[in-house]
Amino acid sequence: MPRRLLACLVASLCVAPAAFAAGPDPGVVRGGLGTAAPGGKIRYVATGGKRLTTVTAMRRSDGRVLRGRTYRGSFGIPAVTFNGATGGVSADRSTLVLSDTRTGNGEYPLKRHSTFLVVDAKSLRVRSRIDLRGAYSFDALSPDASRLYLIQHVSARELTHYVVRAYDLRRGGLLPGKIADKSQRGWVMNGMPIARATSPGGRWVYTLYQNPGGYPFVHALDAVHGTAHCIGIPYRGGQNAIFNLRLTVRDGGRTLSLHWRSGKPYLALATGTWRISHPTAQRVAGPGSSGFPWWIFGVVGGTILLVAAALVTRRRLGFGWPGPARAPQA
Repeated sequence: MPRRLLACLVASLCVAPAAFAAGPDPGVVRGGLGTAAPGGKIRYVATGGKRLTTVTAMRRSDGRVLRGRTYRGSFGIPAVTFNGATGGVSADRSTLVLSDTRTGNGEYPLKRHSTFLVVDAKSLRVRSRIDLRGAYSFDALSPDASRLYLIQHVSARELTHYVVRAYDLRRGGLLPGKIADKSQRGWVMNGMPIARATSPGGRWVYTLYQNPGGYPFVHALDAVHGTAHCIGIPYRGGQNAIFNLRLTVRDGGRTLSLHWRSGKPYLALATGTWRISHPTAQRVAGPGSSGFPWWIFGVVGGTILLVAAALVTRRRLGFGWPGPARAPQA
């Protein structure tokens, strides 16, 4: 095994991953467990310094290093949520995208330039280098790696305001317009990504966003057709608890489950219709929820029944109904 690959393996497994982030952008990750495609057998880990980046492909089952390559520049595995989820590999496992580690420029909270490396996932050779003016971060890839979806941060004053853009990887260049929910033209994309789930095959990419000042929402991206839907979540309480929610695709992709980190369900979305259902609406309440305490009625009702039963028993035993005390007669 080449010494450089051995050094990368040791660094990735023994050193805490380094995260590079700016504002609402989860940034990139170096070291740690890296990223892998859903169902993939290979994991990709990025390590390096300010001038060079080495990507190592290793087997997930035993950690054996299979290959590695070094690139000029400072890049990392793109993070897609603030809970540590990573991305960058297409569903067909043909393509890996790396994001630069720049976190800003001078006094500006948004970086002025963004760079991405599009890498062949099998050979680790660079297919193309994407240089864009402005603050962009990785969002998702189409299943066949023909399109790259990016988050464009458009305001230095409103750091959590963003738009989704598509980049044509075959022709090279940003596609005009933005990816938005056409059925809700007044919807403003604002928030921080908290949880991520992907449908079987990679067509649908679901992201849960915390949205201070409004409702949290799920951004459903159709990575094949380049469309999106935003579904507001009727959450009550402090949104810090949203960090404890997770997303899971169930029923072969027909249901998107929102559940707490403990596994208790919160609600479910029927994909396609986007209807919300509450499997255990009254029994399960999230942290900070302020629903009406319906259990009080159960306690009061149970107490009434117990008192009634006691009175009936007293009557049958000949004690009579309790009444007002009588004064003793002379």
